Amino acid sequence: MQQPQIKPNRPVAVWAIDVFTGSTLFDLRSISESDAPAISAGKVTDISAQFVADPFMIEVEKTWYMFFEVMNARTGKGDIGLATSKDGHKWDYRQIVLSEPFHLSYPYVFFSEGEFFMVPESYEANAIRLYRAESFPAKWRFEESILEGPWVDSSIFHFDGGWWMFSSPVAPPHQVLELFYSDHFRGPWARHPLSPLINGNNRLARSSGRVIAPEGLPIRFTQDCFPNYGSRVRAFEITQLSHSEYKERELEGSPVLSGGEQSWRETGMHHIDAHFVQGHWLACVDGWRFHYQD
Repeated sequence: MQQPQIKPNRPVAVWAIDVFTGSTLFDLRSISESDAPAISAGKVTDISAQFVADPFMIEVEKTWYMFFEVMNARTGKGDIGLATSKDGHKWDYRQIVLSEPFHLSYPYVFFSEGEFFMVPESYEANAIRLYRAESFPAKWRFEESILEGPWVDSSIFHFDGGWWMFSSPVAPPHQVLELFYSDHFRGPWARHPLSPLINGNNRLARSSGRVIAPEGLPIRFTQDCFPNYGSRVRAFEITQLSHSEYKERELEGSPVLSGGEQSWRETGMHHIDAHFVQGHWLACVDGWRFHYQD
């Protein structure tokens, strides 16, 4: 998520994180019986946080690890925080695990070749940067830049024997979706011949979480940024994907997430990381509301 600009007496977007569950992607509901999200800025204990957003989680030896953006109120940039859970329902904040001189968010974490990797948004460094866990989950080391340029919300996934990556340029904001492919997640990455797949449409261009393939075909989630940034999350099934072809269709029942019901997400939602666990979906999500800054 890009760093917001705060002005006196102006509404400020305050983001928080929760965990939803459901039998399908289209009946997801909060696991909490209260109006409170699972993780909010107030639960961050090691820095002063303005908000939390962009959660990704991974299960390792019966423990869930969630990585997310923590907007540092002192520096005005995003750091990467960690929370853990034994059941995926009750979460405990742990610590900041990654901080750089530049803004970080969207910590896309994955496991490959026996190791844990993370591709956070790092557009201020003018590159998509790959990190490797030296000691999972708390110690991460920068490995290399896998693609140059100011890209946001890069979503990397393995499918049909190859690696693919959706990403968007920082400008024009929320308008463009690019696709790249490679034989390995370290690259080199080639731009797909049909890329940009989307140009000039803020309702379905910008990525909003992990790409999944529950029934063989990949599903990408995208932000609907109308009328506001992060209004809802839509789901598209990719029906053709090769080095020369790309086709998708929006799934019936989309959007999968939108604002409302609980006060912490009354204005909108813009992120999902969904996992199918023991016959149901478990998804970490975020949402937001307006707060008026004094």
